[in-house]
Amino acid sequence: MQVHGLIHQFPKEIKTVIFIFIIVLSVGFYGGLSFVNNTTSMQSSGVESHYLGNENDEEAEVMKFKKNEREILTIVHNHILSLSVIFFLLSIILSTTSINKKLKYFLMVEPFLSVILTFGGIYFLWSGILWFKYIIMISGVFMTLSFVIASISILYQLVFSKS
Repeated sequence: MQVHGLIHQFPKEIKTVIFIFIIVLSVGFYGGLSFVNNTTSMQSSGVESHYLGNENDEEAEVMKFKKNEREILTIVHNHILSLSVIFFLLSIILSTTSINKKLKYFLMVEPFLSVILTFGGIYFLWSGILWFKYIIMISGVFMTLSFVIASISILYQLVFSKS
């Protein structure tokens, strides 16, 4: 993949906007992870009870009910659309870095697979295929790692690479 113009060669104004964009995007992304931690405790049982409810657990501290079809479709729809745009923009910016080409390609493609597996998996879990909670967790970890590595790579190139 030949990109004409690497990120460290961009004008200062463009580099500043990209830097601020990555920071603000990261605040939103990590805020979403905080919400996931709050609602699921980052455990497979938490993922299952968040979407399928826990009304049969008499010792539950917080009563949760199974999401209805409209709620699930809204969650899946909104997350697939918004995260695909987020990862598309991140990929475009990442393509201008001079990191290892194979790593770059992986970081540009993998998040899209994880978005489909994570949020498609939520739908399948809700539909009764309980083992999808593990797919959701694994793909969620890959999506998060891809975001973290891509963001750090971009920020590093913006700050430390010489023109």
